[in-house]
Amino acid sequence: MNPTPSDAQQRAILARLERFSRFTDNSIGLPFTRFRIGVEPLIGLIPGIGDLAGLAMSGYVLLEAQRAGVSSKVKRQMLRNIGIDFIGGLVPVFGDAFDAVFKANMRNTRLLRDYLNQQLAVEPAPCAFPWKIWIGVSLLFAVVLGGAAVIL
Repeated sequence: MNPTPSDAQQRAILARLERFSRFTDNSIGLPFTRFRIGVEPLIGLIPGIGDLAGLAMSGYVLLEAQRAGVSSKVKRQMLRNIGIDFIGGLVPVFGDAFDAVFKANMRNTRLLRDYLNQQLAVEPAPCAFPWKIWIGVSLLFAVVLGGAAVIL
């Protein structure tokens, strides 16, 4: 079993996947619209090869999620998105439009981001009790009380 990645490693994986997902799903703005497509739907226009390339790109997102240590539940959701995207993309003509709209990589990156944010939001263990300060303050208090007792 792989060791759990550090917070910094998880954040690096997430940043890398967000850039990758924007490239594959949202990198090209369509003129006169707010709609964006990415490289994946364009590659999907190549019969046969395009759908397999899209599947490989989606597999990369899943692989990185595995490296980030996501739960099996999140991986199942990602696999579902990948399957829907792949099967939907196989349908002639409609599949290319479906690829442009469904954006499985963006969905999966969002799942990963939500999972990591939830994991990183877990409250850290409380700091250890400051024994040295407590002992120092107690000794200082004792000296002051002792000095006051001698004076009185």
